[in-house]
Amino acid sequence: MGEPVTASADSTSSAPTLISEMASTTPLRDGDDRDRSSSADENPSWFSPRRLLVIFCVINMLNYVDRGVIASNGVNGSRSKCAEGGVCTSGSGIQGDFDLSNFEDGVLSSAFMAGLLVASPIFATLAKSVNPFRLIGVGLSVWTFATAGCGCAFDFWSITIFRMLVGVGEASFISLAAPFIDDNAPVAQKTAWLASFYMCIPTGIALGYVYGGVVGNSLHWRYAFLGEAILMLPFAIIGFVIKPLQLRGFISSKLKKEEVLGENDIIDGGQSSKHAVSVNCDDVDVKRINSKSQKSSLSGLVKNFSAQITKFWRDVKMLLAEKVYVINVLGYIAYNFVIGAYSYWGPKAGHDIYHMDNADLMFGGITIVCGIFGTLAGGYILDRMQSTISNAFKLLSSATFLGAGFCFGAFCFRNLYGFIVLFSIGELLVFATQAPVNYVCLHCVNPSLRPLSMAISTVSIHIFGDVPSSPLVGVLQDHINNWRLSALILTSILFIAASIWFVGIFLRAVDRFNEASEHGIPTVERSNKRPLLENSAEASQESA
Repeated sequence: MGEPVTASADSTSSAPTLISEMASTTPLRDGDDRDRSSSADENPSWFSPRRLLVIFCVINMLNYVDRGVIASNGVNGSRSKCAEGGVCTSGSGIQGDFDLSNFEDGVLSSAFMAGLLVASPIFATLAKSVNPFRLIGVGLSVWTFATAGCGCAFDFWSITIFRMLVGVGEASFISLAAPFIDDNAPVAQKTAWLASFYMCIPTGIALGYVYGGVVGNSLHWRYAFLGEAILMLPFAIIGFVIKPLQLRGFISSKLKKEEVLGENDIIDGGQSSKHAVSVNCDDVDVKRINSKSQKSSLSGLVKNFSAQITKFWRDVKMLLAEKVYVINVLGYIAYNFVIGAYSYWGPKAGHDIYHMDNADLMFGGITIVCGIFGTLAGGYILDRMQSTISNAFKLLSSATFLGAGFCFGAFCFRNLYGFIVLFSIGELLVFATQAPVNYVCLHCVNPSLRPLSMAISTVSIHIFGDVPSSPLVGVLQDHINNWRLSALILTSILFIAASIWFVGIFLRAVDRFNEASEHGIPTVERSNKRPLLENSAEASQESA
């Protein structure tokens, strides 16, 4: 009887030695190569990096088409008006059909932003317990339902609620899409790929203006929203039916189950016989067990919720403790403060200063062209410089400073054509910051914090940036009643953004893209952990 026990103990004690010997004799490649080869084996058959980029760019463009649609004259419309002679003209679009005041009309855009800002941190936190690719599918489904609901709305409150849900649906994509692109982009083209993604913002808004105007004027404003829902529906379905991708820094659900099962096997291994003997089903009070299980499930939900809140605040504190991240977001807030006010007050200021008859078309055209080429150029230049956080801050500060100088000089010009040339150059330089600023957000934090990093960045630049800037510039104009001076004061804030980003050059910046995740296991080691433990027998046979 003693010999089998001794043999079993020897074999058990020798198992780690066997595994370690196999690990030591297995040829290992470079860390990134191992990680990529492992992730390539786990990737679904439909996947290719370029295909993923194209899909995400189309989805991002549709998101911003919706923002252009709601602001277009064909969809937004105007209120009914009555002349002094008693002749009245019927209203058009949303404002005319629901007889909205200008304040109520403005609430529609704020409602969208409210849903976006509230839901972004929630989706970023859920990404730690739910597959991020599936969360994008959930968000796109909500977005599709909400845009269809906007087309079926019957009064102000119903369309306001649906606009909030549109923001909720977009929140998951905004928080999670950029980390996926950053994971799968070629190392030498990371910022160029991010630039292609963010280039869809001005392009989508421009297409939304055109699409909303054509559909709203030729058919009805409701069909514009229904068309958006139809276009997005296939992508929402794709998010559920295809095999999901895994995001770097997050342990997959399959590995989670295996780890839990492994722990249970260790715990239950020495106690299974004990429980089998001690538990007698005939003596169990079923009702008492059911009541206890209900109480335990309820308490479990409460504990789980409180644990999620605790994790969220812990992660937020970790982000705020990262000086590079804080400096980057502060500069982004100042930058977005100016860009938001430009987009809202620019045509009105241009019309008042230079007496433009087509100020909407002029400012819209400059923004679209410069937005596309400036965003792409910023990503390409950073890749050519070598994508590092320090180089990103150099590009951010220099491009913003030069862009601010050209825009400031443009508003000093008395001549319209001189203004157009200088302002176009300034906008081109200012938009070159889109890819570098998001590159810093993704690479200065732990991989598992990237969704929350993007979410907090989005919330901050809107709450402290473009949301308050428009009314504050309006108050300033009411006091000084001089659009040229108001524009110069607003543009000077870009120099503050450039100064903040200039400070980032001198901070100790560490690219954390390859850092160990919150699970304590580097992505490379985690991806190779399962084959080493489970396939050791197969590996030994192959080596024999």
